[in-house]
Amino acid sequence: MVSIGFHFACNNKNSSHVSKGNDGHQEMIDILAKVQSTINNPQNRFSAEAKLAYCDSMLRTTPELTKQFELATRRGDILLEMGKENEAIYMYQQVLNRSDISPQFRNWVSAMLGMAYMRLAERMNCVNFHSADACIMPIQGNGIHLDKTPMQMAIGLFETVLKNDPSDLNSRWLLNIAYMTLGEYPKKVPAEWLIPGLDKPGKTTVKPFTDIAGDLGIQTNNRAGGVIVEDFNNDGYLDIVTTAWGLDDPMHFFKNNADGSFTDASKASGLGAITGGLNCQQTDYNNDGFADIFVLRGGWQGEAACGEQPNSLIRNNGDGTFTDVTIEAGLLTYRPTQTATWNDFNNDGWLDLFVGNETFAADKTYPCEFYINNHDGTFTNIANEDFHITAFVKGVVSGDFDNDGWADLFLSCQSGEKILLHNLRVPGKVPQFENYSQKAGLADLNASTFPTFFFDYNNDGFLDIFACNYEFKQPLSHYIANEMLHPSNDRTGKIYIFQNNQNGTFTNVSDKMHLNETVFAMGANFGDIDNDGWLDMYFGTGNPNYQSLVPNRLYKNLGGKDFADVTVSARVGNLQKGHGVSFADLNNNGDQDIYVEMGGAYRGDAYFSSFYLNPGQSDNNWICVKLEGSKSNKAGIGSRVAVRFHENGKERVVYRDVNSGGSFGASPLRREIGIGKATMIDEIVIYWPASGITQNIKHVKPNQFIMVTEGQEGFQVLDVKPLTFKMKDGSIPMCATATAAK
Repeated sequence: MVSIGFHFACNNKNSSHVSKGNDGHQEMIDILAKVQSTINNPQNRFSAEAKLAYCDSMLRTTPELTKQFELATRRGDILLEMGKENEAIYMYQQVLNRSDISPQFRNWVSAMLGMAYMRLAERMNCVNFHSADACIMPIQGNGIHLDKTPMQMAIGLFETVLKNDPSDLNSRWLLNIAYMTLGEYPKKVPAEWLIPGLDKPGKTTVKPFTDIAGDLGIQTNNRAGGVIVEDFNNDGYLDIVTTAWGLDDPMHFFKNNADGSFTDASKASGLGAITGGLNCQQTDYNNDGFADIFVLRGGWQGEAACGEQPNSLIRNNGDGTFTDVTIEAGLLTYRPTQTATWNDFNNDGWLDLFVGNETFAADKTYPCEFYINNHDGTFTNIANEDFHITAFVKGVVSGDFDNDGWADLFLSCQSGEKILLHNLRVPGKVPQFENYSQKAGLADLNASTFPTFFFDYNNDGFLDIFACNYEFKQPLSHYIANEMLHPSNDRTGKIYIFQNNQNGTFTNVSDKMHLNETVFAMGANFGDIDNDGWLDMYFGTGNPNYQSLVPNRLYKNLGGKDFADVTVSARVGNLQKGHGVSFADLNNNGDQDIYVEMGGAYRGDAYFSSFYLNPGQSDNNWICVKLEGSKSNKAGIGSRVAVRFHENGKERVVYRDVNSGGSFGASPLRREIGIGKATMIDEIVIYWPASGITQNIKHVKPNQFIMVTEGQEGFQVLDVKPLTFKMKDGSIPMCATATAAK
């Protein structure tokens, strides 16, 4: 269901009372605890404990034998969701021991029993004895299971299922993965069930990354959630914040000690007392120069009102602590979401907020929210009956797609719409927008999509649009197996790139860019892994279903003309569920690394986050630019940076907007920009949105960190040192040694 209307009128009604300081902080903690208690019910498909109690009560009172079999199998499913694999195995086996169940039902339960053994194998090997190679596809090295028994049991069951139903692509995919965990793929996979090529790198390869999150102590074991990599204390060194979606899951804050180590400051900062959050992103809502945090809750849980959860605006106090100021800011509402965007939509120098909410059905609507900054720590929601967007919004991003100096909006919807809102540049507090989707050529594609971002993939100075299809009726393993065996032009689960034609229209160039693999991205972000100046993409994949065991993906940009899947050679194809994604140079050596918040929807599907350390893909040069607004917002969000240089005798320009990247995961706001083989930057051009100033800085040496202040000549060189990471055992990873400025 979608409803869109456009006419802004300022609505000063505030549905929440004002509360000050730490009182509001504690009040939000209490609110989250209360909401948690109300959604712990059997109508919530993600509340396994409540569902188990209900299932048990039904088993006690249901006399019909067929219904008992179904309930017993459902009980096994719920136990698997809870992470109680052995109990689930026992439950499924009890059903299979019956002689009076149909062959079709027996085959289905056998497949679930195989899945339960597979999950048990993962817990005994990948979780209890976690290593950097665990669950990285193709599985090799320390990822090979030491305790092989449970996976061997899974193999036997999947082979039985396939003999009875050769068309079961889910079981076929899982069978191939199971053999891989034992080091027996492809040679021991029965020929009739083999899916070839799962261990083969593509034509384009990169150097392998190494997951060192556990060694650095920055690894969480969470369910689905978000991540922000940002410098929260302004010391030049990037910190990490993570969230997880359960309202009993605490936030985590890892402070960079500027010496190659991190401190878990979750409790000391106050963030550890705040729970929940399917996504999070940074902002500077009060223009004090310290990055604040916005946490989004309730996404995917709109059924039975379980998604009616509050978001949180968390103020950075500048002293290492944080305070939840949601209530006093006027942002307390209860709507399901995981996506929002901060930008200065009226160009008054203060960041505003658009929240994309999820409407599942016409009888229970959750309109999007649009908050204008009042410059005093509070916001006014200008979305009302005259301006409304009601859709199943899964991603929202902002950027200036037509380079007119005003931030526009793009919404990606599970309900199928691609909504492009053009800022009409109306002066004053309340911005006005035009629904530009039809004019832009985006309205005709009615396909469910999830993550999205604006980025300039071809460096022509105009923002393009990424979105990923997210339509499924089967576990995702079905689609990826089918694609591997029978490649097709079907776009299910695949990537869309809409190229900006520089005239207000966009062209779908997905096929032209050879983006033909089945991906099913949830988390998505972009960065430049080899400093060649072309933006690459990383995707966290999956869905709540346990059979949706598909690899995360890394795509390398080939000069703006093509993309290549380099997942296998990069060693970043984790089979576990991937969510928030950040590209960031965490050790300040000039190479962008990748941090991914992992884990599924159920408690039994929690998994370790990954920090993929970049080994250094090239000897290309780079520049890191931090912007500080004066008339424009302090964080510089919405500003545009153009870096001009000569490489191999040819002039090039690399364009970057200041934002946190994708709609699920937040990269730092400082711009980490690769310039290839250039040894001197001819010019850095910065466009500031609120003032309209264009600032030019000429003849800048590469491989340094600089800060540019709006309206001030020149730049400041920042005293930021490269770091050598300190591992728990005292060793230094092969690719973690600090690299001095070239």
